Amino acid sequence: MMSQQYTPPKVWQWNAENGGQFASINRPVSGATHDKVLPKGKQPLQLYSLATPNGVKVNIMLEELLAAGHSGAEYDAWLISIKDGDQFGSGFVGVNPNSKIPALLDTTNGVRVFESGSILLYLAEKFGAFLPKDIAKRTEVLNWLFWQMGSAPFVGGGFGHFYAYAPEKYEYPINRYAMETKRQLDVLDKQLAKHEFVAGDEYSIADMAIWPWYGGIALNRAYNAAEFLDTQSYKHLMRWAKQIDQRPAVKRGYIVNRNFGDGPLLPERHSSDDFAQFNL
Repeated sequence: MMSQQYTPPKVWQWNAENGGQFASINRPVSGATHDKVLPKGKQPLQLYSLATPNGVKVNIMLEELLAAGHSGAEYDAWLISIKDGDQFGSGFVGVNPNSKIPALLDTTNGVRVFESGSILLYLAEKFGAFLPKDIAKRTEVLNWLFWQMGSAPFVGGGFGHFYAYAPEKYEYPINRYAMETKRQLDVLDKQLAKHEFVAGDEYSIADMAIWPWYGGIALNRAYNAAEFLDTQSYKHLMRWAKQIDQRPAVKRGYIVNRNFGDGPLLPERHSSDDFAQFNL
């Protein structure tokens, strides 16, 4: 039960000391807070990111493209430390006015791309990979890509926040968002009971988008909540999560721009040689 009744004021006012992990970087206005030029390397694609689930999506896509022989997908991955406010630097805001990771700059044509789903779609179309050309199959992949983009905020900003990051634990929001998270896990479990991959019989950007979020929860890599959510009961989801986890490109992508947690960490990535130090 909540400890006290809250009555919203007539006009909301920002309280910068609202508590909770990451509270210091949240604010109700957009734009840059300081001048900072983004670094640029020699590769065609410049990625500015962090290994959150949204960041890992794009890392996986780039590594899968390279594994498939698309040399034009070579990239420099630069670490954006969100806890330090790097996303509010003028250079980053120039690439993504929404100040969220990941953001991509294609130096071959000057195109900026932000929002993880948009980046996946851009790369799939640029290289003609991991997105079927058949209209029905393509639409099914996009169905699941946009499903993930619309659904994950309930998991991350909802369940993850109140279960793992909020300064106090309250029964109502945890129950509310746990229910929705489990409903989404059930949606995936039923889909994967009928198909090897999320959108059918082909590995696609839908899998790359969904795995870092829902695979991460299933494998207990997000919020330490696998037992609480009883993810082992979603047998088809677990099968898929473990299957994707074994892909070499996924193993590489998972550690890029990672500077936290256990296991291999690769805060910056500038060539495939950077992985030689790890036993992946």
